[in-house]
Amino acid sequence: MNLKGGRFLRLFSFVLLGLSLLWLAGGLGSDLLEARLSHSEFEAVLAGGAVQEVSIRQNRLTPTGEARIVYKGEEKRFSRERYFVSDVNRLQTELEERGIDFRLENPPVGGDFLGYGLLLLLTAGAVFYTFYRRGFPGRGGAVQIGRARARRENRTGENFGTVAGLSEEKEELARLVDFLRAPEKYTELGARIPKGVLLVGPPGTGKTLLGRALAGEAGVPFFSVAGSDFVELFVGVGASRVRELFEEAKSSAPCVVFIDEIDAVARRRGAGLGGGNDEREQTLNQLLVEMDGFTPNEGVIVLAATNRPDVLDPAILRPGRFDRKLAISRPDLGGREEILRLHAANKKFSEEVDFSELARMTAGFTGADLENLLNEAVIFVAAERRAFVTAADLRRAFLRVTVGAEKRSRVISEEEKRITAYHEAGHALLMKLIPGQGPVHTVSIIPTGIGAAGYTLSLPNGEQLFETRSHMLGQIKVALGGRIAEELVFGEPTTGAAQDIKEATALARAMVETYGMSAEVGTVHCGGAEDEVFLGRDFGHTKPYSEATASLIDSEVKRITDECYREARDIMVLHRDSLETCAALLLEKEKINREEFEVLFEGKSEESNGEERIFQRHQ
Repeated sequence: MNLKGGRFLRLFSFVLLGLSLLWLAGGLGSDLLEARLSHSEFEAVLAGGAVQEVSIRQNRLTPTGEARIVYKGEEKRFSRERYFVSDVNRLQTELEERGIDFRLENPPVGGDFLGYGLLLLLTAGAVFYTFYRRGFPGRGGAVQIGRARARRENRTGENFGTVAGLSEEKEELARLVDFLRAPEKYTELGARIPKGVLLVGPPGTGKTLLGRALAGEAGVPFFSVAGSDFVELFVGVGASRVRELFEEAKSSAPCVVFIDEIDAVARRRGAGLGGGNDEREQTLNQLLVEMDGFTPNEGVIVLAATNRPDVLDPAILRPGRFDRKLAISRPDLGGREEILRLHAANKKFSEEVDFSELARMTAGFTGADLENLLNEAVIFVAAERRAFVTAADLRRAFLRVTVGAEKRSRVISEEEKRITAYHEAGHALLMKLIPGQGPVHTVSIIPTGIGAAGYTLSLPNGEQLFETRSHMLGQIKVALGGRIAEELVFGEPTTGAAQDIKEATALARAMVETYGMSAEVGTVHCGGAEDEVFLGRDFGHTKPYSEATASLIDSEVKRITDECYREARDIMVLHRDSLETCAALLLEKEKINREEFEVLFEGKSEESNGEERIFQRHQ
């Protein structure tokens, strides 16, 4: 439709809408303004002698109806008083006896309401068609329903120099950059460049940033779209958006197409509880066709990101579609330091800030986590109108992003404080005494924003690639330390150890089901908790082991946790004096750092340098 036609259609829609409102105001609206008389009021009016005429309208199927009163000296069209008639014949007899003229009107056939309905229907149809052609409000302005809603950037402003901590991943993508810049170098030798690259990794690891950097490094247009943007309520819209996206990409080749969260549209077909011909599957089918439809050397590189590769349809992963899978993992020690320094370039830090130490503290953090950490520190400084970020600001920000904001205003009874102090002292004591579980970083009995009454943080030794059986058993003992301290000191447990027990049980179950660390069950994989049920694919499937094995697994999980509990309790009984000293210090200061904690042991700490993810134990 041309511009003039669109304007005419919109004008016609508004005219119809206005006519409908006027018709309603003069028709149905006038009925609302008329007064309805009760039976006694109607009888009084008739007896008063001021009635000139009564108009009676009887319903078609029943003897009921409606009477309108016209007073003497009043024009009939201005009659505003009505009376519901339960028996039209009896009313006629009464009017004849009183000598009052009356006239009978034809019963209604629904013509008025039919007219209203037709007019409103025409108006709604015109308005819907206008928005269908022009785009619905709130959905990206004047974007048509069938459009892909892909955002195009001719220059992303990113390159490999702005991406830190992903050196191997950048090296892998560098070949694609070379192809986009000089494709003839490869085509002359008959090389086939991958059509698509699937980026797999946890949220916040830099998958989108890598896609933008690839396009920026090559100097080609960058099309970005979310997988959920393809799926719509209207049948066929998703497929249409896929077609238009690839048509636009081909016309702009060479270019990079980035599909974020592709699992929203590329989930395994036939995995739903309904039929297999739904809108999402049609969209996926069209995506498969489009990726097959362009040649490898056409100059379109498709990048897709997901953190759920297990739910993707196998057809999308075969060679010729997504030829390569690139794992984007959490950064290591060197990568974290590089990321921190990159994000710190536009911020002011004091000379005492040691980014190497901060990188060691933040093991397990993603790139997004590290950027958020620095941002929180800058917010503290800006709020207090200071010029530089100090190490203390970074420690405050670290605690905020790991355990949440401290709730110092929360009123806690002295008894609850005492219980919390012994609970956290129990965690800290076992972290200190069990090899490989420390050193303790911070112990606090100040409530936090995540609902914890206190917390204990540790910086374990070494950035381990895998866990040993002894280390996992140590983690279980530390997790149970709070409960053990409560029972040892107060003679009964509290509900504060609920999360600790959950963590300990999960670790024990993983040892038995997943890692084969139980002699009774054996070195078999029984499907652990990490194997999420994919509704539709796994719904109704039985467990891959018998009921006898399930019972054996449960007994082994209980045996492991019980043994860890007994061993940890023996350690705590042996060092009861240290437990009492630590709890007393917590009650006095509410929060103690690593140095203050180590003093309690007279310098006999088993320190070792290393980096790993930060363990948190919350009450």
